[in-house]
Amino acid sequence: MVHYVSESMPEEIQTPSDEEKLYIALSSVPAGRVIAYGELARLAGLPGRARWVGRTLSQLPEESALPWHRVINANRRISLPSGSPGYAEQRQRLLSEGILFSPAGTIDRKYLLT
Repeated sequence: MVHYVSESMPEEIQTPSDEEKLYIALSSVPAGRVIAYGELARLAGLPGRARWVGRTLSQLPEESALPWHRVINANRRISLPSGSPGYAEQRQRLLSEGILFSPAGTIDRKYLLT
């Protein structure tokens, strides 16, 4: 089904933008769980757009309340370069939520949302 947004349509029945769909899906990932970029894209109704998800999340403002740190790559690793400030922040946030890493840096499947 295709939804069209018109200037005259009431706000409550307008179709959300792709970014809004992504942010809604991301907000549903609970503390202590992680999701891969591709799975998050599917959850948002945007299958096949894993790279777009990564680019969009990388542009979030630093003060964003969205749990961007719960998104990992398909290999169950943090995607940011190891040793970077962003990597350290994401790892610390995940650890504070009880998510453990293997010595190789992977996250156990038991923490995956889907």
